[in-house]
Amino acid sequence: MDRRPIGVFDSGLGGLTAVRSLRSILPGENLVYFGDTARVPYGGRSPETILKYARQDVRFLRTFDLKAILIACGTVTSTSLEQLRRENDLPMLGVVEPSCRAALAATRNRRVGIIATQASVRSGAYERTLRALAPEVTVLQQACPLFVPLAEEGRTRPGDIVIETVAREYLAPLRGQGIDTLILGCTHYPLLKEVIAGVMGPEVALIDSGEESARELQRLLSASGGLGEPRGGGAIFCVSDRVEDFRHLASRFLGEDVGDSVRRVSVEDA
Repeated sequence: MDRRPIGVFDSGLGGLTAVRSLRSILPGENLVYFGDTARVPYGGRSPETILKYARQDVRFLRTFDLKAILIACGTVTSTSLEQLRRENDLPMLGVVEPSCRAALAATRNRRVGIIATQASVRSGAYERTLRALAPEVTVLQQACPLFVPLAEEGRTRPGDIVIETVAREYLAPLRGQGIDTLILGCTHYPLLKEVIAGVMGPEVALIDSGEESARELQRLLSASGGLGEPRGGGAIFCVSDRVEDFRHLASRFLGEDVGDSVRRVSVEDA
């Protein structure tokens, strides 16, 4: 058994949806999470800035003796994953390919929608991956730049007039295109799953990129003999801004109290 932790990072809170899935699917694994809450969101940044931030995030996580890193950020996965893999000598998994494979398994009419940050949509990574796996699939994309800050502010519940209004506006173009599967191409978006489902309707399957990536990591570690204990794993949470804000929201998103396991760190000089 490999008891070394798995590193997970995101621009803010969204990656906690991947942590929640990891704790359910791999309950014996130790996790180190970094949320770059001082610089969230990444989605409107240039590719060069995103890569710079991602390198700093990875260098910080590698101060721990990790066995793998899960990039729980659609923006970083879409723009920087291959470069980060070339620069690092440990398994590094993103959220794009696992969610694309799950979407293709779920779709019946081969019409798949993607909602993501502006940077992810501009990169074309989801569309390229889907077409490489299934050339016949029709892909429709929509950037949803306000979803991340609203999720970070806790505006995630059905009935909240702000998130309901924004969701209807963003999702209207996809509703009219006959998709039957929608990839939530940012790990913040599962926090809005009830709102998104209410707009899209029950006939549209929602693909949670964090959950699918957690399942892919389970397969990867199982195949390589890298799994940890069957149960009892712990977690350390690190952020680049206020611990109190993160602790309050994280406990709600994870469904458990993160307590004193959160600390503030600086990665800008990493």
